Amino acid sequence: MERRNLLYIAAAASAGLAGAGAAWLKHEPQKLSPTLVDAAQTALWAMSFDSPDGLPQAMKSFQGKPLLLNFWATWCPPCVEELPLLDAFYAAQKTKGWQVLGLAVDQPSAVRKWLQVKPLGFPVGMAGLGGSELSKSLGNLAGSLPFTAVFGASGELRHRKIGKVTSEDLVQWALLK
Repeated sequence: MERRNLLYIAAAASAGLAGAGAAWLKHEPQKLSPTLVDAAQTALWAMSFDSPDGLPQAMKSFQGKPLLLNFWATWCPPCVEELPLLDAFYAAQKTKGWQVLGLAVDQPSAVRKWLQVKPLGFPVGMAGLGGSELSKSLGNLAGSLPFTAVFGASGELRHRKIGKVTSEDLVQWALLK
């Protein structure tokens, strides 16, 4: 009887480890070939997104300084939870040259309504459903939200994170240039 229980426990542990590994792979930004990274960066810097007020925001206007690019939505609880942290990062780091841009993968009306209640100090662009495809091109193959990409001053992709940003992430990213 003991041997059978040990076999059950071993099988359950193996299944648990396999499931944990699969979840980790799903939420870990995928490695991209240098060619794909270059193509994604070139495409990103050529894009433009409307602000919630309908004014165009060209990505090229963000070049030359470090940029934290955050993909979020009003219907995404972890996204909404991390926005005050990102706003505080922007307030503390903007004098050091940092920029933050939130790309809303959402309906413009929902974003405008949300921003009326909880305004942000950093700019927001309306990415719509195309934002999911853009985040995938930057390594977020699952299209999960929130997703954050950090770019150096020269425009190169320096770091990516799927899931909610932490204070520790921001401290580390602030050291990048």
